[in-house]
Amino acid sequence: MKKLLEGRIAIVTGAGRGIGRAHALELAAQGAAVVVNDFGVSLAGEGSGESPADAVVAEIEAAGGQAVANGADVADFAAAEAMVRQAVDTFGGLDILVNNAGFVRDRMLVNTSEEEWDAVIRVHLKGHFAPLRHAGAYWRAEAKEGRQRAARVINTSSGAGLQGSVGQATYSAAKAGIAGLTLVAAQEMGRYGVTVNAIAPVARTRMTEGAFPEMMAGVEGGFDAMDPANNSPIVAWLASEEAADVTGRIIEIEGGRITLETGWRHGHADDKGARWEAAEVGPALRKLIAQAPDPEPVYGA
Repeated sequence: MKKLLEGRIAIVTGAGRGIGRAHALELAAQGAAVVVNDFGVSLAGEGSGESPADAVVAEIEAAGGQAVANGADVADFAAAEAMVRQAVDTFGGLDILVNNAGFVRDRMLVNTSEEEWDAVIRVHLKGHFAPLRHAGAYWRAEAKEGRQRAARVINTSSGAGLQGSVGQATYSAAKAGIAGLTLVAAQEMGRYGVTVNAIAPVARTRMTEGAFPEMMAGVEGGFDAMDPANNSPIVAWLASEEAADVTGRIIEIEGGRITLETGWRHGHADDKGARWEAAEVGPALRKLIAQAPDPEPVYGA
């Protein structure tokens, strides 16, 4: 039986540990050749001197798969370009980009430093943009040469970015930005045969064990709802040729539950047909608020 991703070529960023490692293993098990990217940093994004990507590559190869390690900083524009080129040079092309790399520096908003803000926004948001930009340029060039690929991008947002999370203003802002980037990229890149979706995973990782210890226990009736690998079959399907009609979507995954997020939508409106007077705004806006559903609660509120 042909595997779901047989003959396809993937990059998974932040794939040395946790969710990214699980993605790389699942994609390889489904037949994809995988560039396993990991910069080898601590939870706070500091250099650790480790090369966890090599261990994942060895695991994939031991199971009969194909993989190569990459140690690029995904938010370095030139390094991200070289990572895309490595996939093409090593395996002959690129079909799948899974943007997963990131770290946290959680603080209440008024305690957040400029350095912390810049570091988290850089790795998550620019770290999605740079690989996506270079992969997109490759896929556009392929399409113009008559070699359009069934290309797939799976970004990584978060419930923190969709509903907000107390103590994670910077992380929430970055993940919300990724959701917006996903919507725009899906529209712009569809003409080249590219679908762009995002997941909002829930799992036990270095980033969540300390922040949500009770929730991360997650084992009931023999099923570990917080196992990072629970997210990866959804990523594998989104990366497949079967998923050609699914784009611009954000899917939250928690254990065995998948939820299609609906996101911001135009709600009730009141059109005066002229400029509002300041004194009129309160009654009009309160009427609209009364007609609208309550917002999703912020995590930790």
